[in-house]
Amino acid sequence: MPISIDEFESENADERRTNAERVLRFLVRNRDQAYKATEVADATGVNPNSIHPVLRRLADPDPVRHTAPYWARRALQSIRDASVFSSTSAFLDDELGTESRTEWLDVSRDEDDE
Repeated sequence: MPISIDEFESENADERRTNAERVLRFLVRNRDQAYKATEVADATGVNPNSIHPVLRRLADPDPVRHTAPYWARRALQSIRDASVFSSTSAFLDDELGTESRTEWLDVSRDEDDE
């Protein structure tokens, strides 16, 4: 659903961002420092119980690195690549529907039976 350009440019834009986007934006803005997970949660407003899963998900596609107990961003190109991948995946899901692991496994089993 489209939103007005005024709403788009409003200060409330952060409220529409996912936890991962808020964390990544924070780490990019503060790229000269590393933070403990609790500090990231406090600074971004992400629920402290959710911060570790968010950071682990961000570390998986590689824009975030971890050396216990600190978290920091990786090179900006890694962040750009992850962002492009994420937006491309979201677009394809919207256009083609989300993938079903069950369907993939069923097709795989059918091919194994042949």
